Amino acid sequence: MPDNGCNHFEVITKSLTGDRPTDEETFSSTAVLAQRLERLKRSNPLFEKIDFSEQVEELALCEMISAIC
Repeated sequence: MPDNGCNHFEVITKSLTGDRPTDEETFSSTAVLAQRLERLKRSNPLFEKIDFSEQVEELALCEMISAIC
């Protein structure tokens, strides 16, 4: 997924707080950060236990559900 220079953290945070809609940009940002986190986990055992917050996990689940429907 190409990184168009947007601040993925900001997009997700604003979506979670209701300051912007939860849309395709939100889901793309979630996917980009998930890929980065997985790379970190593979690169060093120090990162193995780091996970997204419960709210971001729920957001990712919403993305998967909307993709199925």
